[in-house]
Amino acid sequence: MFGPFKLTSSVAGGLLWKIPWRMSTHQKGRQRERLKNVDQVIKQLTLGLHVQRCQEKGLTYQEALEKRKKYKPRSKSLRLLNKPSVFPKENQMSSKDKYWTFDKRAIGYRKGLHKVPKWTKISIRKTPQFF
Repeated sequence: MFGPFKLTSSVAGGLLWKIPWRMSTHQKGRQRERLKNVDQVIKQLTLGLHVQRCQEKGLTYQEALEKRKKYKPRSKSLRLLNKPSVFPKENQMSSKDKYWTFDKRAIGYRKGLHKVPKWTKISIRKTPQFF
C-alpha cells in the first residue's frame, strides 16, 4: 500500500524480535565465565562439606585441608554435581555443548544457547544421550 498508511514489517508481522543467529565473542566469553563461576561454587561447597565432616571427626581446619582423601558430600544431588558424566566442568565441555543446546524442532537439532529464555540464569551442560 502506498501513501500515509504504508505497511511496515512490525505492523505486518507484529513484534519484530532481532536476535542474531550466532552468539558474539563477548557473549561467549561471559558464558565461559559463568560456567567457571558455577564450577568454583560447586568446588567450594564440596570442600566446605568435607571440612565440616572432618571437624565432626575431631580434625582441625588445617588438617582437613591437608587430608589427601576428600570426603564425598552426603547429599545425593551434590554428589551428582561432582560427576563429570552428569555435570561436566567448563574445561571438559566441547564448544558445541557450551554455546549450543538440543532442540528437537531446529534444523540439525541444535539452537544457540542465547535463544533459550533466561539462558544467563540456568546451567545447561548436558545434551540427550547419544546426541
